[in-house]
Amino acid sequence: MLKERRVDPDALLSGLEEGQGKLTVFLGAAVGVGKTYAMLEAAREQLAEGVDVVVGWVETHGRLETEALLQGLPVVPARIIEYEHKEFLEMDLDALLQRRPELVLVDELAHTNVSGSRHARRYQDIEEMLAAGIHVYTTVNIQHLETLKDIVAQITGVTVSETVPDRILEQCAQIQLVDIRPEELFQRFKDGKVYIPGQDEEAKRKFLRPGNINALRELSLRYTARRVDRQVESYMRLHGIAGPWPAGERVLVCISASPFSAQLIRIAKRMAEGLQAEWMAVYIDTSRRFPVREEEKDQLAKNLHLAEELGAETINLTGNDVAGELVDLARKRNVSQIIIGKPRYSRLWELMHGSVVDKVIRMSEGISVHVIPGNPKQIQNRYKEKQPIQQHTKILIKVFPYLASFLMIVLLTLLLSPFKEALGLVNISMLYLLPVLLSSVRWGIRPAIASAVMAVIGFDFFLVTPTLSFTVADLRYLITFVIFLMVALFTSRLSTRLREQVLNSRRREARVSALYSLSKEIAAVAELEPVLESIVKKVADTIEGQVVLLLPDKENKLKLKACSEAKEKTFFDTKEYAVASWVFTRGQKAGKGTDTLGTAEGLYLPLRTDKEMRGVLGIRSSDPDTYFEPEQLRLLEAFASTASMALARVKLADEAREAQTLAESERLRNALFNSLSHDLRTPLSSIIGAVSGLLESDEVYSKEARRDLLQSIQQGALRMSRFVNNLLDMAKLEGGFVQPHKEWCDLQDIIGVALSRMEESLGNRPVNVNIDNNLPLVKVDFTLIEQVLINLLDNALKYSEPATAINIVVLQKGGEIEVSIADRGPEILQDDMERIFDKFYRLQSPRLISGTGLGLAICKGFVEAHRGKIRAINRPGRGVEIKFTLPLEKEPPVMGQVDHKGD
Repeated sequence: MLKERRVDPDALLSGLEEGQGKLTVFLGAAVGVGKTYAMLEAAREQLAEGVDVVVGWVETHGRLETEALLQGLPVVPARIIEYEHKEFLEMDLDALLQRRPELVLVDELAHTNVSGSRHARRYQDIEEMLAAGIHVYTTVNIQHLETLKDIVAQITGVTVSETVPDRILEQCAQIQLVDIRPEELFQRFKDGKVYIPGQDEEAKRKFLRPGNINALRELSLRYTARRVDRQVESYMRLHGIAGPWPAGERVLVCISASPFSAQLIRIAKRMAEGLQAEWMAVYIDTSRRFPVREEEKDQLAKNLHLAEELGAETINLTGNDVAGELVDLARKRNVSQIIIGKPRYSRLWELMHGSVVDKVIRMSEGISVHVIPGNPKQIQNRYKEKQPIQQHTKILIKVFPYLASFLMIVLLTLLLSPFKEALGLVNISMLYLLPVLLSSVRWGIRPAIASAVMAVIGFDFFLVTPTLSFTVADLRYLITFVIFLMVALFTSRLSTRLREQVLNSRRREARVSALYSLSKEIAAVAELEPVLESIVKKVADTIEGQVVLLLPDKENKLKLKACSEAKEKTFFDTKEYAVASWVFTRGQKAGKGTDTLGTAEGLYLPLRTDKEMRGVLGIRSSDPDTYFEPEQLRLLEAFASTASMALARVKLADEAREAQTLAESERLRNALFNSLSHDLRTPLSSIIGAVSGLLESDEVYSKEARRDLLQSIQQGALRMSRFVNNLLDMAKLEGGFVQPHKEWCDLQDIIGVALSRMEESLGNRPVNVNIDNNLPLVKVDFTLIEQVLINLLDNALKYSEPATAINIVVLQKGGEIEVSIADRGPEILQDDMERIFDKFYRLQSPRLISGTGLGLAICKGFVEAHRGKIRAINRPGRGVEIKFTLPLEKEPPVMGQVDHKGD
């Protein structure tokens, strides 16, 4: 029975990139094989089929056949760039992106752009066009592939300076191999069809030899064959064709700050490609091997950048045992192949410190180890061209630890010589360990060993009998000297290792503490401005430079929102704004230290979360001549990530507040609409009905009936008046327009006026009033407190049982007056006790109770305007009591001097 063919979903999705342009590469073994000619022929075929073809950049080198094919094709003029007072022509990327043709012809893929261009390399220009959905035809020679650079140098003796990452060709849609026989190529050179006159002889002598050409042809044919093989495998995966798929492999390469690591990276890339394996580049950070010079730091940054560019996963580890850390990582990540360079240390050094390669081989059970020897002629110091002052300074820095150790031994010998008999040689020998320990802690193991040797010499020559001679009367002192050297060596190594661990811990602690401090500062801040200030200040303090932060406005254009210095002193100008805008649009870092817009003064990092751009972080180092180290770059990227999350959190908090406000507004609108529909319609209906009866049947109703109808009209009008007054009072409270006009008043008068106004509503309902006889006057707004009492009485009427009494009690408690209104209605649940004073909040009741839910909210506002308090409690047994307090003034006037307000 045939097995069902199942399509690989990953392979299927990999071919469905929407909006991405396709790249076609015309690959040749060497210059002059006809790549540009073949590209122009293919472009003319596309033009004949109606495709919008544009020439972005084509280099004819004066070849008549190539120039003839170029005639008739649309050309976008080159851009003029001024560099060092000279004008250069480069492809106009912006004009091509604005023109947006279907197909662009770009010659010389490995070309390096003139300084001042947006990108450092032409292949980056092509990547931007592909991202914009434009198809591209381009040309390249096989020697320009990054992973083949070392092989080409070994074959031809020429090191290619301009290379292209292999991922460019791996991700292209099609590779067209352009190949001719070597004899035909040399004939073309003789005919002058390859270079302009004057260059052909030199090129043939240095590079174009029959053996070289055949080797380069083999490389190009093999590369194209591997490409075809991968396409067949992709086709099989895409269509679910069963096959003997290879098992997974992983390749690990150990790199350092040496230029030789670049060769190891290329070897690892080729091996991973041949094995179809994942690969990673690992740098072990130890204090002994940590790059100290700026040149070493730059070289390490280049090596890590090269590994990332070739598609490796870069890993940075910290430890003192390089072999142990390397093998442990290999076992954790299931690595099957380790690539390591053969060290250039002497045999003596390896005997003293051990060989890393030997340790890796011994520990790597089940893992293949590839040891790559370097060429001493190629691994040379590239940084010898220094100014004499700098060289002398470095020599002085190197010699100083040894000179200081020598002076300490001399000084100690002079001090101990007079006390030789009193102290004894054993104690003196122990004292000689002090400068050894100090040298190891302060300067490292080499000055410590030198100090130990000098200590033995000084001890033997000046203190051991016979003095002033290296001969020893007692041979047992030789054992003492050997033990002394061993103790000095071990203690110096231990102290040096401790110092290295302390330095490593401090570096990591500084990074972690900086990130923690920033996260802590912005974690609890919900406002945008404090968050921006914290981000800018923390990043500026960490990198000791200038920092700017740009955020998009409503039109999605970047605006400078925060900077570490005054705006007039910042480095940010129009040119820097263009770089920041590009970063914001593309979502990729650019600026100083990168291959994109590298002439900028600052480094710009995108602030992005969940594929949404939040802004751009710009950093300029205090020293404009130095670049950020890989460790600093990772810290800055971590800062950018933290800042992105903080900005996203602030935005989400604003959106949550807006959503809450909208929800509250919607709730209030619905409550107000429901109240209006009920509390206005009911009294209006009664008024309309009574008025209609009076108008239509003027002679039918008796005098008593007419009086009842008029009373209905009056009650409805009063009810509407209270409703409208409540709305107006709440509007005044919301707008902050309630300003109490306080006067000395008697609460008994206010209660009496309130009861008279509620006479119609109270009807026959009993009201018990209990007021303290010695109650002092209060300074309040008569009208506002009257309205509070009316609302509380109305609330008691609505929620209490008919015919039950309402109790009003007024007492003096300390420096305030307490007024309570109690009823015998249903109790209030504890959850509703505080909410009853909210706007439009109404308790659930089995009876149909009219009202807007504004009465108690107005009471709370009016009482608090008098600096009082209001609350509700359940009465023992049954009922609810609402109490409010009013503060007393110190010296109330005499009762006869008070003017009472009333109706």
